[in-house]
Amino acid sequence: MGIKEIVDSLSYKEKKLLIALDDMGGVATPAEIMDKGIFDLEVEVMGSASWLNIKELATIESEQAEFYSIADRQKAEQGLFERRAVDAIGAAGGSLTMEGLAEAMPNGDDKIAVGWLKRKGLADIKKDGDSKILVLTELGKKALTEKMPDELLVDRLMQAPIPKSDVDPKSIKDLIGHYGLISEDVDVKKTIRLTDLGKEVASSGIELKEEVTQVTDTLIQSGKWKDVEIRKYDVQTFAPAVYPAKKHPLSRLGAEVRKLYTDMGFTEMDDEFVEPAFWDLDVLYVPQDHPARELQDTFYLSNPSKFDLSEYGDLVDTVKEIHENGGDTGSTGWGGEWSREMAEQAMLRTHTTVNSIKYISKHPEAPAKVFSLSRIFRKESIDATHLPEFTQIEGIVIDENANFDMLISLVKEFYAKMGFDQIRIRPAYFPYTEPSLELEVFFNGKWMELGGAGIFRPEVVEPFGVKCPVLAWGFGFERLAMLKWNITDIRDLYISDIDDLKKNRTF
Repeated sequence: MGIKEIVDSLSYKEKKLLIALDDMGGVATPAEIMDKGIFDLEVEVMGSASWLNIKELATIESEQAEFYSIADRQKAEQGLFERRAVDAIGAAGGSLTMEGLAEAMPNGDDKIAVGWLKRKGLADIKKDGDSKILVLTELGKKALTEKMPDELLVDRLMQAPIPKSDVDPKSIKDLIGHYGLISEDVDVKKTIRLTDLGKEVASSGIELKEEVTQVTDTLIQSGKWKDVEIRKYDVQTFAPAVYPAKKHPLSRLGAEVRKLYTDMGFTEMDDEFVEPAFWDLDVLYVPQDHPARELQDTFYLSNPSKFDLSEYGDLVDTVKEIHENGGDTGSTGWGGEWSREMAEQAMLRTHTTVNSIKYISKHPEAPAKVFSLSRIFRKESIDATHLPEFTQIEGIVIDENANFDMLISLVKEFYAKMGFDQIRIRPAYFPYTEPSLELEVFFNGKWMELGGAGIFRPEVVEPFGVKCPVLAWGFGFERLAMLKWNITDIRDLYISDIDDLKKNRTF
């Protein structure tokens, strides 16, 4: 490319900077260029310099300088904790009780100061009966009339920042870490330098004309278009990526799940996060000695700590009888003595199956198809596949013709519509369903459990007058997302990395 072609490719600001650098001897900092009144903003200088650099007309050199400065001037003016303590002890004659120091340095500052006094050997702690007394050492007495090395360094920093190379690392360590008085800063000095090609282009007699990017009627009618340069449109010019707004992937997956169920004729339901154990466990025929009721598995609350079950009237007595002897269900129950006190315990719901049974209690008539997509809480250790708070996909079908084959078909139909075909059904046990199944999907080289399903036992539904089969299931929502997008760590779903959310094309 010849000199003329290079000049023609330059924008108005690039030409302006090129001429300025040539006038300044071929090298200058952005600040020096701005001091000449050539540009108003540093970003304009560096933007033009970047383009000159790309076109090999200039280079940008960076020199990094590290230095220390005062991070909190107000705290620095108050003085170090040990300085205030030494002065307080000195004012008391060289010794002071711990209580006296607490009065002189309230809000817990005295406790911090004592640690520094001992660490720096400024005071000893002696006992006088039940009292502890701080007594200045020789070093502490010396500090009454002389500033300590830390203080001298703070005084210097109060005047101006100090280069990192001029400070002893040992003396600065405590001021940064323990006091929070000092910050480490980095200053980057940039220098723009013309290349040999840049000098040649700059001395070629560049004509500097005002550049316009838009042709207007005023520009044409006034005749000003003759005196300006129309900026050329460059299809290869770099432009920042623009990302359209979009919903979080879990929100979109949730909408997909809801649409799938509503398309299948289901109605959405939900209920409270906080429930009595009575609804979450007892009504669902979970025995009161079941491991799920232990503190290590369930979040019990202190406020409220329990619910009054009297509003449920005879249902409480019915559930009690079912647990103890089966009641009128034909079951033998779990035996033992059912505890009303345990049933009154307030807890964060451990599954959304509580939504299902509460819905049945209000709408026992068949047919019915309902689902929920909502939060549940369990005392799980956080790892790649477990969270203590997660979302469950819940559903029930109340129908006279419902059976186990229908349940399996519904489960497989749901996951087929979500795009999964490697599905495995295996027998399982749940206290509230019989028969029961667990669903597994092949993921990341192994079978992953996604949830369970079954037909509600008579002990669960008969107290509400339901005589026909009730199909029920609960699936993991986050694990479904992991399968869908090949995510190996469930925690990644809730890390709000905006850059990843913008650029990720998987979801």
